[in-house]
Amino acid sequence: MTAPINRVPGKLDVHAHYLPEGYRQALDQAGHSQPDGMPAIPEWSADDHVALMDRLGIAASLLSVSTPGVHLTTGDGPATIDLAREVNEAGRRAVVDHPGRFGLLGSLPLPDLDGAMAEIAHCLDHLDVDGFVLLTHTDGTYLGDAALDPLFAELDRRGLPVLIHPTSPVCWEHTSFGRPRPMLEFLFDTTRAVVNLVLGGTVARHPNLRLIVPHAGATLPVIADRVAGFALMLGIDPSVDVLRDLAGLHFDLAGMPIPRQLNALLALTTIERLHYGSDFPFTPDFVVEMAGARLDEAGDPSGSLIDSLRANTEALFPRWRSRDEPAR
Repeated sequence: MTAPINRVPGKLDVHAHYLPEGYRQALDQAGHSQPDGMPAIPEWSADDHVALMDRLGIAASLLSVSTPGVHLTTGDGPATIDLAREVNEAGRRAVVDHPGRFGLLGSLPLPDLDGAMAEIAHCLDHLDVDGFVLLTHTDGTYLGDAALDPLFAELDRRGLPVLIHPTSPVCWEHTSFGRPRPMLEFLFDTTRAVVNLVLGGTVARHPNLRLIVPHAGATLPVIADRVAGFALMLGIDPSVDVLRDLAGLHFDLAGMPIPRQLNALLALTTIERLHYGSDFPFTPDFVVEMAGARLDEAGDPSGSLIDSLRANTEALFPRWRSRDEPAR
């Protein structure tokens, strides 16, 4: 097991992104210069990211590639495999060049299942990743689809955390009304994917699968009971318990969970399942600062929530635990 990492005090960020130069070029070349309807590809460098972390009290960030991921051209499997390897290697360089400040969540070249299995092995054998990131769907194949059962069996066997990240749904042209998809569609697509994972039994079948749901659970906290009721009507496999399976997931608090969303989430799960997330650089630094300040002040007593989030993330990612802290 990798030794714990010496780090500065502060937040542990499970939802942070990186855009190495090769990936930026691939986005441009594939027609994603305004990814998911956003105005532009945000600027990013490891040094600038660390500077922001220092300013906002973020001790370490687990880097992942955001939407649209590494599958940029339908049907071009070799290019997807090559790009996944390129971004994973670039992420590893950022980790090595900034000791104790970055971790890495590896990208997988779905929909190529064999390629994804090979990249899991490479990431673990050579890149020392902390976990993986999966988009809600790839070309319309959603997480929880039976075609992905071998992938989830392998991720369950490996036992590393997996961050779910939303992307534009296949019908976005008809549902987004010309607005950036992160505003609404990302929340609905996260909900769609997680419900599919639960109702299809993926979560129930894989007890070692540690999924992190982004953006404070999206709309799951307010529709969970409705889904549970439909599960009874539809005769879903009795091994599935919707409320139990949702409550056992992990949730990052990227976005604006305070003052409304967090209360709903805590009616679905417990505080021990929550983690800090900045969503930088797709979330601008001033919004990251504002959202972080609200979390810093939250809790009873004031400020205790952020301490709980850090302890939760140290338990989920043990090597990020401070050397003088006991295991939980």
